[in-house]
Amino acid sequence: MAVSTPQASGQRSSSRAFGLVVGLALLAFACLASLWVGAKGIPFTATWDLLWHNDGSSEAVIIHDLRVPRTLLGLLVGAGLGLGGALMQALTRNPLADPGLLGVNMGASAAVVVAIGFLEITTLTGYLWFALAGAAVAAVLAYLLGTAGHGSAAPERLVLAGAAVTAVLFAFVQAVLLLNPLTFNQFRFWDVGSLASRRMDVVAQVAPFIVAGVVLALSQARALNALALGDQAGKALGAHLGRTRALVAVAVTLLCGAATAAAGPITFVGLAVPHAARLLVGPDQRWVLPYSMVLAPILLIGSDIVGRVIGGAEEVEVGIVTAIIGAPVFVLLCRRRKLARL
Repeated sequence: MAVSTPQASGQRSSSRAFGLVVGLALLAFACLASLWVGAKGIPFTATWDLLWHNDGSSEAVIIHDLRVPRTLLGLLVGAGLGLGGALMQALTRNPLADPGLLGVNMGASAAVVVAIGFLEITTLTGYLWFALAGAAVAAVLAYLLGTAGHGSAAPERLVLAGAAVTAVLFAFVQAVLLLNPLTFNQFRFWDVGSLASRRMDVVAQVAPFIVAGVVLALSQARALNALALGDQAGKALGAHLGRTRALVAVAVTLLCGAATAAAGPITFVGLAVPHAARLLVGPDQRWVLPYSMVLAPILLIGSDIVGRVIGGAEEVEVGIVTAIIGAPVFVLLCRRRKLARL
C-alpha cells in the first residue's frame, strides 16, 4: 500500500492551491465578460473606463445599474449554491444530494406564493424576505422531523424528513397556482431563475446572509472530514455529530435560502459543481468547499452570458441555461468516471 510522505502531501497541497488561483482568475475573467457582454454592444475599453468613471451616459447607466448588480448577484448566488450543494452532499454522504433535500427551495417557493397570492406583494424586494423566511422555516421543520424521537440528525433521516416537507409544500404551491391564475402569472417570472432586473438593493439584502453562510460553512470543513469516516470514527476523532450537522444545516439554509430568494430556484449548480470539485481535489472538504465556492459562480455567470448572447434582445433566463448546460456536463462526468467518493 502506498504511503503518503510529507513531500507528496505538500506537492498535492501546492497543486490544489495553484488550481484554486487559476479558478479565481477564471472567475475574474467571467465577471469582466459579464460587465462587457449584453444586448447593447459596448467596446471593452469603453466598458473598463466607464466602470471606474461614471459619466452619466446611457452606457454608464447600463453598466452600473444593470450589469454590475447582475454580476455581483451572480457571484453571491453562485457561491451560495455551490457551497450549499457541497455541504449537503457531505452532510448526507451522498454525491447526488442537492440543497433541495432540506426543503430550502420549496420553502422559499411556498413563501413567495403566499406573499403574491394572499398579501398581494408583487415586487422582488417585497417578497425576497418572505422567500428567506420560508426557506428557513422549511429547513428547521425538516431538521426537527429528522431528529424527532432520536435526538441525532442521521443523514438518512434528514433526507426523508426533507423529502416529506418538500412534498407537502409542493402540493400547497401547486394548489394555490392552479386556483389563482394571477398568482401563477407573477410567480413564474421568479420561479424560472434569473439574474436579470436585480438591483443593488437586492444584492445588499442577500449579501450578509451568504457571507455568514460562507464563514460558517468553511469553519466546518475539518468536522465534515471526520464525519465522512462514519459516526463512530467521527466521534473517536473528537467530532460533535449533532452540533456539526446542525451548523451545516444552518449554513445550507443561509446560503441556499438567500440565493433562491434573490434569483429563484436554479438547478444543477449545487448538484454538479461539488462533484466536479471532488474530481479535481479529492474528498478533502477543506479543498472541496473553496473549490465549489469558486467554480459555481463561473458556471452561473457563464450561463448568464450565454443566455444574453443566444437570446439577443429577448434573453434566456439563467435557470434555463444552467439546466441545459449542467445536465449534459454532469452526465458526462458520471460516465467518464465513477461518482467521486465523499
